[in-house]
Amino acid sequence: MFQSFEVTSRPEQGPPRLALLRAQMRERGLDGFLVPRADAHQGEYVADHDARLAWLTGFTGSAGFCAALRDVAGVFVDGRYRTQVKAQVAPDYTPVPWPETSLPEWLIRHLPGGGRVGFDPWLHTVAEVERWGLALAGSGIQMEQSNNLVDRIWADQPPPPMRPVKAHPIEFAGETASSKCQRLAGDLRAAGHRAAVITLPDSIMWLLNIRGSDIARNPVAHGFAVLHDDGRVDLFMEGSKLTSLRGHLDESVTIRPPETFLETIAALPGPVRIEKSSAPQKLADVLGMAAVFGDDPCALPKARKNRAEIDGSAAAHLRDGAAMVELLAWLDAQPVGGLSEIAVVKQLEEIRRRDNALQDISFDTISGTGPNGAIMHYRVSEETDSVLQEGHLLVLDSGGQYLDGTTDITRTIAIGAPGQEERAAFTRVLQGMIAMSRLRWPRGLAGRDIEAVGRMPLWLAGQDFNHGLGHGVGAYLSVHEGPQRLSRMSMVPLESGMILSNEPGYYREGVFGIRIENLLVVQDATTPPGGDAEREMLCWKTLTFVPIDRRLIVTDMLSRDERRWLNAYHGEVREKIAPRVGKSAQMWLDAATAPI
Repeated sequence: MFQSFEVTSRPEQGPPRLALLRAQMRERGLDGFLVPRADAHQGEYVADHDARLAWLTGFTGSAGFCAALRDVAGVFVDGRYRTQVKAQVAPDYTPVPWPETSLPEWLIRHLPGGGRVGFDPWLHTVAEVERWGLALAGSGIQMEQSNNLVDRIWADQPPPPMRPVKAHPIEFAGETASSKCQRLAGDLRAAGHRAAVITLPDSIMWLLNIRGSDIARNPVAHGFAVLHDDGRVDLFMEGSKLTSLRGHLDESVTIRPPETFLETIAALPGPVRIEKSSAPQKLADVLGMAAVFGDDPCALPKARKNRAEIDGSAAAHLRDGAAMVELLAWLDAQPVGGLSEIAVVKQLEEIRRRDNALQDISFDTISGTGPNGAIMHYRVSEETDSVLQEGHLLVLDSGGQYLDGTTDITRTIAIGAPGQEERAAFTRVLQGMIAMSRLRWPRGLAGRDIEAVGRMPLWLAGQDFNHGLGHGVGAYLSVHEGPQRLSRMSMVPLESGMILSNEPGYYREGVFGIRIENLLVVQDATTPPGGDAEREMLCWKTLTFVPIDRRLIVTDMLSRDERRWLNAYHGEVREKIAPRVGKSAQMWLDAATAPI
């Protein structure tokens, strides 16, 4: 299987490791040391070699950091992980709500007399370090660059990944690497920049039409690149990874040893662009006065999917939708109390694997029943595996990495007869999901401008959820892709071709969880009768086609337009998916998509 159910960390492992870290701090005269989730490339997911936060604390979430001081150690987590962190860390660690509590605020509270706090400049961005400096001015707290102290005490640290890189076919990429490089080089020239240093692995993969497997579930390879204003690219990556690329990379791409990266960029004539929010502080130090700050040149072009990428994603979603329908039909045929969370994950992966285009799952499947469903990024293990019981809800969040697209879908499924409170909350979540799906909005608005639409039904009931409404998704790339997001923090205007998730939810800690998720692509909207023809509007096109559990809907709560949308959606699901599934799944699909 792609997915493992082994327990990867235990709370009791944390305290002795924290003691070793504190010994290193004392040896260097430090009062604290920062241990982030990030690696040098600042991607969301990290290789085993870089999983320092999980190794030290036991916390395995995809965002957060630890600030270890001599007498207290704070584990900073956002709203998605408030429940999870409690179960994963020992009492020696104190969970800290973040970003509500910033690192400088916390340090000032716990180091009132000042102190020296070390950090690895490869693992923290220019923007982070800049914010610390401003917030800590006059506090007596000094942030000092240091060698990584965790690496010094992690005796069995896995080696860096060295897996092979492969070419991404032009029929899926839709544009040659040479064309992309020349197009983006023109943007650099227009900005007056001689070069840009690219640190994000998915940006490098997209630019050069290559894919890797250095990080589980993400088809990326570790490396750095420099794009010059004439379209040349220096690629800093181990040559052993690139043996299968002969003939794919043209003469404009020069492969260089990774150990020459810093000396090469130090010699670049400026201005050299780096992105504050993703470039390590180390690069700004090396570039010095040659550095200028701007966006990753690949970020927006990568987010604006071309026709080949959109068509590939749509095709992948239809096949993935058929796999989900087969799974849901199978699940409904099982006796209540006869399955566990792991059994569902295994069955879904087995069905997905029948598609030869599947390369991996796009993240570890979240299969959480009852109280586990309230853990937003729950990872089922051999120790937590729970039986699907009468009256429970099952949150099933999963996806696949296919050669032609990346999928991500969540369905909440009734096990037996659900309670009225669960059904009412589910209906509100569905109403938010429908409201966003139906939305059209003026061109130029960002995720923060429209995200509340998907929350309003919950807000009216005094409820909410602690994650964004949606994230960007790549084209056979990262399942969480920036810069586009449906989030109150996102200021990036939405544009045609961007793919995002629409996933409102509701979570009652210790009781149940609910989430419904479809992927959508932004497209130009037509003008409805009576609309302003001169006003440019955008709207969504749905990519995901899988039934929504009608047993959980309180029909009387839905408006006529909401019912109409749901019936039309289910009609499309039936039309598109029925020819792709077996007879028993077709019979189940007919019933699951019947009009309400």
